[in-house]
Amino acid sequence: MSTLLELIDFGRKNDCSDIHLTAELKPVFRKNGALAQGPFEMTRDEIENMIWGMMDERQRGKIEAGQDSDFCYVTPEGLRQRVNVYRQQGEMTAAIRLLNDRIPDFEDLKLPPVIRRLASEPRGLILVTGPTGSGKSTTLAAMLDYINTNYQKHILTIEDPVEYKHNHKRSMVHQREVDVDVVSFADALRSALREDPDVILVGEMRDFETISAAVTAAETGHLVLSTLHTIGAANTIDRIIDVFPSHSQQQIRTQLAATLKGVITQQLVPLATGEGRMAAHEIMTGTDAVLNMIRENKTHQLASVMQTGGKEGMHTLNANLAKLVKDQLISFDVGHDWASDKSEFNQYFV
Repeated sequence: MSTLLELIDFGRKNDCSDIHLTAELKPVFRKNGALAQGPFEMTRDEIENMIWGMMDERQRGKIEAGQDSDFCYVTPEGLRQRVNVYRQQGEMTAAIRLLNDRIPDFEDLKLPPVIRRLASEPRGLILVTGPTGSGKSTTLAAMLDYINTNYQKHILTIEDPVEYKHNHKRSMVHQREVDVDVVSFADALRSALREDPDVILVGEMRDFETISAAVTAAETGHLVLSTLHTIGAANTIDRIIDVFPSHSQQQIRTQLAATLKGVITQQLVPLATGEGRMAAHEIMTGTDAVLNMIRENKTHQLASVMQTGGKEGMHTLNANLAKLVKDQLISFDVGHDWASDKSEFNQYFV
């Protein structure tokens, strides 16, 4: 019978990003975005026992209560995996994300220089957005590690679960996990203002209460970093505003205009070599023009500001994809497939 550690070892040695465990199917591995069954024969009972075995009593209790369970599984060697356990058709199922064995830096991730500048902001709101599996947590971990390495700050993270363990460097780092150290993101944010942090990481802004508390924390002089499952800077702003009731939407526009430092949208795209993926970015920084458009409810004009905002480090996703094609890092077909506006993308090759 195969063990969980054998599956994890196979996945890591083969540069896989995820493992899926589901009844009556060999363990499935994701590599470069594609799924394939691995060489492990396992029965339904073996799969279920493996999933139960990676959970503690609290995590099992959530499954028994009909909830999903999110947690971090750590191997004896200290390698971390983000795990989501859920039921489908009455069967136990698990999605396991294989996290990097160290926190990558900006150079490892090929992040543009403007992100270093954003990470150096003393206060305000920075959002990293993109679909599931686009590397948002990794980018945020690199930004936090940069702050931790270069500044004397109190960094407080609120995560579900804690993915990357940050040691104290020049900064002091406290990491709180939802359902372990605190009830919810919103509760932790309300408490955070009494814990004297300089930097607050919110793993995900999932609801009205969390978004409202995060913006308030940024207003009160903290640097707040968080994520949303949105694609594109304008869509991100619209999503935040739409969470609020209509009578409060002008207020949140004003708050965002006073606090927003940047929106980083990223998607992982296949490399031209066929081996591996890299992040393509859309970056919007909090210039006067951007903030005025947010305040005046003109988010539909943000793309044009980004197209002309190269000096401030801004660019659209389509422009970045075109650059990656011209640098021969990705193929034209990949760039075209991932472009949010194919006509804009094509203009870079006229």
